[in-house]
Amino acid sequence: MSRKQIGNFSSEIIKLLDLDIPVGTPIYIAESNMEHMKSSHPEDFKKYSCDIEQIIAHPDYVGKNIKDNSIEFTKEYVSNGDFVKVAVRVSLQNIYYARSMYVLNPNRVKNFIKKGTLKKLDK
Repeated sequence: MSRKQIGNFSSEIIKLLDLDIPVGTPIYIAESNMEHMKSSHPEDFKKYSCDIEQIIAHPDYVGKNIKDNSIEFTKEYVSNGDFVKVAVRVSLQNIYYARSMYVLNPNRVKNFIKKGTLKKLDK
């Protein structure tokens, strides 16, 4: 399976989320991940797939999802009010992959921020 590195974990994100990984741990995407994103959320994929690397590199919010143990990178697109999430999960081989990408409901995002589930990154 071919994969492409699309980013890495910064010291700021590791510290903010209390992750037990080295700074610079790479994040990859594979063809199967792209196909999953495309089939699960085709309109979101069409609109934002070209931004996946930017969302990982410069998220506005990050969080840990305890349900599926994913790390969530969320970008706010102020021009249209969209919050786009890229979820990254670790594989059995201890490799981090971008697994899903989609637009979140803005009210849910505001609730996640209020509860502290999503944490704002300093710019």
